Amino acid sequence: MTIIGYHASHEQFSPSELVTYVQAAEAAGFKAVMSSDHLTPWSERQGQSGFAWAWLGAALQATQSIPFGIITVPLGWRYHPAITAQAAATVAEMFPGRLPWMAVGSGQAMNEHVTGERWPSKRERNERLESAVGIIRDLWSGKLVNRDGPIKVDEARIHTLPGELPRLVAGALSPETAEWAGRWADALITINQPRESLSDIIDAFRRGGGIGKPLYLQVHVSYADSEDEARANAFDQWRSNAVSAAVSQTLRLPEEFDGACANVRPEDMDKHARISADLRQHVEWLEADIAMGFEQIYIHNVGRNQREFIDIFGKSVLNQFSGTRDTGR
Repeated sequence: MTIIGYHASHEQFSPSELVTYVQAAEAAGFKAVMSSDHLTPWSERQGQSGFAWAWLGAALQATQSIPFGIITVPLGWRYHPAITAQAAATVAEMFPGRLPWMAVGSGQAMNEHVTGERWPSKRERNERLESAVGIIRDLWSGKLVNRDGPIKVDEARIHTLPGELPRLVAGALSPETAEWAGRWADALITINQPRESLSDIIDAFRRGGGIGKPLYLQVHVSYADSEDEARANAFDQWRSNAVSAAVSQTLRLPEEFDGACANVRPEDMDKHARISADLRQHVEWLEADIAMGFEQIYIHNVGRNQREFIDIFGKSVLNQFSGTRDTGR
């Protein structure tokens, strides 16, 4: 049974708003929540950047039983891996079974440059990421951990551990990263791309050692009452994601993203979000995702119309898939 979840975007909404949205999502029939973890938004129009780890505890307390996942960057700038390991262990101990996974990635300068450290190459960041994963796993096993590098650790130990530890999931946007992650990740998460690109990422992950491991997908959609409104919402809130992955990893400020996207047009947004006012089209997209083998799919409605999206998808989209329910609203 595929889990269809709701994505909580800290870049776009205040933490207090997001708490009400995940409560509504649980009531509407979404089966899980995925949280972003940003220090800065992608665009000045988005305008938010709540602290995801503080919010996570509040959101879990405010909901009944829905599980949460989070994607974060434990590379030693904003978060040392020992702090990330402790944060996740604490949340998992307080809410047994409700933090089933934590995704890790190599990050973007926009969130990490504030510590004043040099922003390294993708190769160096991947080296640090694999080291961070090893540190987190050792700390979660109760070991006393020391490391000389590339991330230094001096006699760290976590004393409060949960009965059930989260999966460590690799965030990957390319076949190269997916293949590399296959050997160390418990699962893979990627974002919506053309089908052939998604197939290449899945094949690479399996080729690298990910055979039999779960596949997760975050999908950016824009739903509204009309195609024009859906496209306008995507253009207003999500055109900053029209920059390439390589460029997005190096830009530092929201205004830099806005400047880099000055020439993006509304008609260009179909490459970056699934834009449609047709609910059947959204169902078909999800059916195709499931057919590709994705076990968990997290839907991010990029517009600001979150209540409308949650209510309509709960009533008319989620109930098209086994294991979801019609709330009758």
